[in-house]
Amino acid sequence: MRIIFIAPFALLAACQVSEGNNSVTVAYNQDVAENAAEDVANAAQEAGAAIANGTEEAVDRAQNVEVEVDTNKADNSN
Repeated sequence: MRIIFIAPFALLAACQVSEGNNSVTVAYNQDVAENAAEDVANAAQEAGAAIANGTEEAVDRAQNVEVEVDTNKADNSN
């Protein structure tokens, strides 16, 4: 979902603006756009892998939790 928000900025980064002789030229560089898109995809893949690893670690920790409940000692001091 966040890639949808990043994509316009990546396309904007591919625009090259030059000024001269009372004119402004805007050119779209496809190579820069493709590199930006690849960088965004790599970052998303790394973020997904980090989330998956964190989830696996949390599951492993949760599976190693032991809980003992002693039902023979009720606290009736109230």
